[in-house]
Amino acid sequence: MPTLVVLRHGESLWNAANLFTGWTDIDLSPKGEDEARAAGALLAAEPGLVIDVVHTSVLTRAVRTSDLALSVADRSYLPVHRHWRLNERHYGRLQGMNKKEASERFGAEQVKAWRRGYLTPPDPVPLDDPNHPVNDPRYANVPPDALPGSECLADVVRRLVPYFEDRIGRDLLEGRTVLVVAHGNSLRALAKYIEHISDDDIVDLDIPTGVPRIYALDKNLHVDSARYLGDPEAIRAAAEAVARQAG
Repeated sequence: MPTLVVLRHGESLWNAANLFTGWTDIDLSPKGEDEARAAGALLAAEPGLVIDVVHTSVLTRAVRTSDLALSVADRSYLPVHRHWRLNERHYGRLQGMNKKEASERFGAEQVKAWRRGYLTPPDPVPLDDPNHPVNDPRYANVPPDALPGSECLADVVRRLVPYFEDRIGRDLLEGRTVLVVAHGNSLRALAKYIEHISDDDIVDLDIPTGVPRIYALDKNLHVDSARYLGDPEAIRAAAEAVARQAG
């Protein structure tokens, strides 16, 4: 039975400051480092779970979460593949803005549509803006037309699914247990795809930082079951805290 484990990176410095982060490359906070280590301990303690391969985004907070979790789980030797298609959604001109202040400026409903809606992207940054990924050397080998200046969740689904089908899915179908360390919105996009969540219902999916989620899949990579590792009440509280970030 194919097994997929997903993990949102630990709290970042901008998560702690309640700022829209997107593709801005921000490190973990001390709390986030602790969350990553705790995730590794949960993975190591789960009976019968042996991770074979890891996929992460190219952003530091996901990379370091993977490194810390694997170190605690005594799996630092595992092959790790990094790809921009697993990045967080690009928040355009919202990047670096406080979420509550954005709600006061633009209205709570508009900000909810940007944060959680499926088809509503924020205003994009222009190509000459430092926040546009064409100006970041880590994307130098990516066709410029593929790099976003802003994204809605539907855009994230479109750019993530090919990587899931071509790389992650191949690992799963070849019998490997896969760990994906990514971001709130890239993991929401993945959940929407593999769990067949509707455009309307995806609005209410909030993914807490630093909590592993295990999917048992069938031979067609359809979800048989899914569950978080850890204390259910703490996980519920963490997800509710994500929902309240914009006030």
